[in-house]
Amino acid sequence: MSRDASEVRAQSRPQSRPLSRALRLAMSDGVPLRALAVALVVGTVLNLINQGDALLRGGDLHYGKLILTYLVPYAVSTHGAVMARLRLGA
Repeated sequence: MSRDASEVRAQSRPQSRPLSRALRLAMSDGVPLRALAVALVVGTVLNLINQGDALLRGGDLHYGKLILTYLVPYAVSTHGAVMARLRLGA
């Protein structure tokens, strides 16, 4: 293996470590369960605000918006937990 190839490989490793560490933190110590609880509560409230008429009166629902309204709080909660753990040095 040439020296240039090992230098490139050594330079690329540190960039992948933070991502793998963040993913590991996102899947550990109850983060997914807490994020799911947040998503269910916040997503339900937001869906009632945004599509309450359609939900309660049987109107046409926007399923893409319905799904995103749950996914966004899940992602935000997970991101917050991961960032907090990274700052604490977990």
